Amino acid sequence: MTKKQKKLLRRILIAAALLLTVYLLDRFLPLPRWAALLMYLAPYFTAGYDVLWKSARNISHGQVFDECFLMAIATIGALIIGEYPESVFVMVFYQTGELFQSIAVGKSRRSIKDLMDICPDTAVRLNDGEEEEILPEEVEVGDLLLVRPGDKIPVDATVEEGTSVLDTSALTGESLPRDVTVGDAVVSGCVNLSGVLKLRATAEFGESAVSKILELVENSAAHKAKSETFITKFARRYTPAVVILAVLLAVVGSLVTKDPATWVYRALILLVVSCPCAVVISVPLAFFAGIGGASAKGILVKGGDHLETAAAVKTAVFDKTGTLTEGRFTVSEVLPAGELTERQLLALAAGAEYYSTHPLAASVRAAAEDVRVTPPDETKELSGKGVLAVFGERRVLAGSAILLREENVEFDAVRDEGTVIYLAVDGVYAGAVKLTDQPKKRAAAALAAAKKLGVKRTVMLTGDRRGAAERIGRELGIDEILSSLLPQEKVSRMREILSAQGRREKTLYIGDGINDAPVLTLADVGVAMGALGSDAAIEAADVVFTDDDIGKLPTFLSIAKKTARIVRENVAFALFVKLLVLLLAALGLADMWLGVLADVGVAVLCILNSMRMLTKR
Repeated sequence: MTKKQKKLLRRILIAAALLLTVYLLDRFLPLPRWAALLMYLAPYFTAGYDVLWKSARNISHGQVFDECFLMAIATIGALIIGEYPESVFVMVFYQTGELFQSIAVGKSRRSIKDLMDICPDTAVRLNDGEEEEILPEEVEVGDLLLVRPGDKIPVDATVEEGTSVLDTSALTGESLPRDVTVGDAVVSGCVNLSGVLKLRATAEFGESAVSKILELVENSAAHKAKSETFITKFARRYTPAVVILAVLLAVVGSLVTKDPATWVYRALILLVVSCPCAVVISVPLAFFAGIGGASAKGILVKGGDHLETAAAVKTAVFDKTGTLTEGRFTVSEVLPAGELTERQLLALAAGAEYYSTHPLAASVRAAAEDVRVTPPDETKELSGKGVLAVFGERRVLAGSAILLREENVEFDAVRDEGTVIYLAVDGVYAGAVKLTDQPKKRAAAALAAAKKLGVKRTVMLTGDRRGAAERIGRELGIDEILSSLLPQEKVSRMREILSAQGRREKTLYIGDGINDAPVLTLADVGVAMGALGSDAAIEAADVVFTDDDIGKLPTFLSIAKKTARIVRENVAFALFVKLLVLLLAALGLADMWLGVLADVGVAVLCILNSMRMLTKR
């Protein structure tokens, strides 16, 4: 508990003890009414002096109709008509509800604060071997930084020296530590767990992952869900309407029955019951708790409106490379066409690509780690087509089908379900090496879980070739595959998908690259993958998965649906109970105690219900 919460709890306990003492004295030692009133004022002001002060201050600022005003007028009215215990109990119970609300908000804030704590306080820069402690904002690109065990990485960087294990849980929600060594890229906010690292800064603090994430979290409150906006507008009109209704009930009832005490009492009950705090507090709290619960899982939601929209998602659209797949090619098949064996052909391909810096060449060399590879005597890059490698008297071509056709080499084209490197030795076709981008390990399970959560249709939009796209699509169970798309064609296809959906159905898009930014903006809910590296995707997206884990999709949808369900439960429960007790109060079948239970009791139950969003499940 915070100091403020402890102080409020202390006031509530003192007020409750005073109320019980005065009530027992009044019950067993009948006091004059003026003496009883003075004694009841002690617990009343102990519990509610701040409510009275807020009400007076708000009235002076022109904000008359709020829950503090309703509490003040209802409790003061109860004192006037002689219902002293009820008046004090209303105030004590109301403050108890405020305490529960404060604890709930605090718990949600702590979930978000865990994410906010990723910001390091200082950085250690090395200048000619001398250590200099500076602020992270002072780090410049190219600076050499020292990070000891237990320290946070101040900016995005690459490892220059040392090996260690990093705790990335604050950024990604992933509890498994990550091993890093020389050459690996590391992002700000991670905690160094073991070895001493020397890092070369690759970004300034303002452009680093930690800075972008903090900005996203800080701005998330600016986006209110439609439910929140509706409740705020509802409360502004509802409260004055209730006050007018209470006045009419008291006046009309008194004139008709000539019993003003009874009808003023009923009007006061109506004021207590009708206080909208249960709905006004619990709805935004549910969205706030949803955002806090998501952040604890490494999912950054830029506002409650995106959670509300995601709960109605029926169509999920995916980019392929880097989103559904690893984005790294591996050798999937070696297809010799002559006398060479598979191992010999792979060794020949790795030799031809020995000096190439192309990512495909690196994949071939990685696959040939356990075979003997001979470096070429001479190589020549053939831009966009492949490479020419010379091994003594042998002339080896390694590249695309276009290259072999240009060199008049006869060959059988390999079915295009990936990227193929064709090889020819001295003008004779020797075989091919097929490379494919593999689906992410959790992709199939994530898509299946998303369908169980209400997603009816899955679509892939990709610029990749048809064969490669269909292979991934079949493997993951994608319903519709649209391939060979340029960025502008992705946008037009997304517009078609949006126009075909129902009025209450929503579409979600997940992408990771710069070319995905227009589609992310266009979708009802845009989700950025690979968020620690794609500035454009982060900027355009409504939701950010802080790592490349597509497995977070069902978690996000589940949180969104649970949040929306809790909001509906709170609103329905609060309105039902209030309307029921209002009816009973108008008929004279409810007293002030039931009115208090219908107001503060319902508020507490709704707050506790909203707090379920912060559970670990």
